[in-house]
Amino acid sequence: MGDTPRREIRSFVRRAGRTTRAQTRAMTELWPRFGIDLPDAPLDLDQVFGRHRPRLLEIGFGDGEALAEFAGAHPETDCIGIEVHEPGVGHLLLALEDRGIENVRIICHDAVEILDRWLPPACLDQVHLFFPDPWPKKRHHKRRIVQPAFLDKVARALRPGGMLHMATDWVPYAEHMAEVTDGCEWFDKDGGTAIPPAFAGRPQTKFERRGMRLGHEVRDLLYRRNDAPLSSPADC
Repeated sequence: MGDTPRREIRSFVRRAGRTTRAQTRAMTELWPRFGIDLPDAPLDLDQVFGRHRPRLLEIGFGDGEALAEFAGAHPETDCIGIEVHEPGVGHLLLALEDRGIENVRIICHDAVEILDRWLPPACLDQVHLFFPDPWPKKRHHKRRIVQPAFLDKVARALRPGGMLHMATDWVPYAEHMAEVTDGCEWFDKDGGTAIPPAFAGRPQTKFERRGMRLGHEVRDLLYRRNDAPLSSPADC
């Protein structure tokens, strides 16, 4: 009997969602302008953006409103957004067109694979992970994106001194994030938790506003990539 291929655990589920006519149009007409079709080799980000500037990666941007707001306020920063749900991608494409924002590129693919295969080492100055699925049930904790192997990949993509900024409105997940990242040799804590968004330097997201309406406590966690070399491919 042959070996059965091991099923990869993903941190997301592709939900159908309803794509509006305008979003469908955006996926056709605006994707060539803002979208990244993945090549066979790692991305050349200078070529993608046509310039060399500080770079930010947002993982799982949802409807893209927070990313569009950040990019519009920081035209000096090139922003890459990753999202697997087509309605959110279409929503962001329309926002970029409407607001005349040119410093955003979008990838519709699994973020872990992007970090692993398509981003060159030390190419990013910031990584944002805002309100990922907390997978609250214990049997689903293995699906949480913040795991030692994920931090290994983020550390590889961040330059020394670069920032990892995470936020969640699920306190047990915030505690999990802190425990895992505190134990990673490549990150130093740059701030505490429960940092007000005005001081954390980020726009509010749709998921955050919904959590606050439900009385959830929002926590931000900021970590700085230190100078420790990635001496091996081992996890944190």
